[in-house]
Amino acid sequence: MNNNFVVIMAGGIGSRFWPMSTSKHPKQFHDVLGIGKSLLQMTVERYLPICDEKNIYIVTNENYKGLVKEQLPNFSDDQILLEPSRKNTAPCIAYAAYKIHQQNPEAKMIVAPSDHLIMKEHEFQQTIKAALTAADTLGQLITIGIKPNRPDTGYGYIQFENGETNVRKVKTFTEKPSLDIAQRFIDSGDFYWNSGMFIWSSATIIDAFEKYLPEIGKLFNDIKDDFYSTEEEASINRIYPLCKNISIDYGIMEKAEHVSVILADLGWSDLGTWGSLYTHIEQDSNKNAIVGKNVLTYDANDNMIKVSDEKLVVIQGLNDFIVVENEKTLLICKKRDEQKIKQFVTDIKSKKGDQFI
Repeated sequence: MNNNFVVIMAGGIGSRFWPMSTSKHPKQFHDVLGIGKSLLQMTVERYLPICDEKNIYIVTNENYKGLVKEQLPNFSDDQILLEPSRKNTAPCIAYAAYKIHQQNPEAKMIVAPSDHLIMKEHEFQQTIKAALTAADTLGQLITIGIKPNRPDTGYGYIQFENGETNVRKVKTFTEKPSLDIAQRFIDSGDFYWNSGMFIWSSATIIDAFEKYLPEIGKLFNDIKDDFYSTEEEASINRIYPLCKNISIDYGIMEKAEHVSVILADLGWSDLGTWGSLYTHIEQDSNKNAIVGKNVLTYDANDNMIKVSDEKLVVIQGLNDFIVVENEKTLLICKKRDEQKIKQFVTDIKSKKGDQFI
């Protein structure tokens, strides 16, 4: 267990969850489900049976250090890896991998987003343990594939080879296909969703960086002696602008030879949109999903409503809408048009500045 490390990626803005999620306070730091814990806190708790708390690392933007320290007060500064700029997932994973490997060359790493929901906790624990064993014995780069229940165009898909176990060799990755193609993937039976969770040894992923993203690998290898020292922050600030902006999927997973997927059914959601949250919150008799203690509805059905507990909100006559209130902002949007929220945020930034986003 002391060789198990978890890296939680918590630097995103989550613009599709505006207006709750803002650049100053992104969704991973919010109690999205109304249960008294943020998504980040829930993610950390999920890994405590697998990993010592001191072996859990948070990679986030330097602007969110205060939020991380507030929500995870037991975490040391060495466990909070601060990115000076957003460079996608490959550089942040490289930062964690090279730092952890410097401390423990035998390390096995689990890399996970901070804003996912797992409903089947027991199956999740079993899946992670099986993936750690496979990463250790097979020397593979492993991703977790989620059994799809609909042809969703917002997810990446993993095609896998036939096999006797749940650990399968990956054939192809496909990012966000059209609805027709997604349906064909589902019908074929040999495609799962790409969860964005990865398992590997630190040595294996470092080898992959040196082979497939050598310019990033060299930057972090050159500063390896600065990790866990007073020089680390300055060194990271110096090399980060030089890192290529690229995802781990494009940069390594789609190119590497030794890539496997472990097939799982975890009650998983990436909670990427208000619509996805709607499906995971208990609904009233009119199918309204409500987060907020003082909401009254009349002739209202199928709505996703999230408001502060201190505010009384009365809604009449709305059907299939998103209603979200946050400090100085209020969003009222048809659920079926939620993909437009990212455009709303872009328009607000250009017309009203940064104060509302």
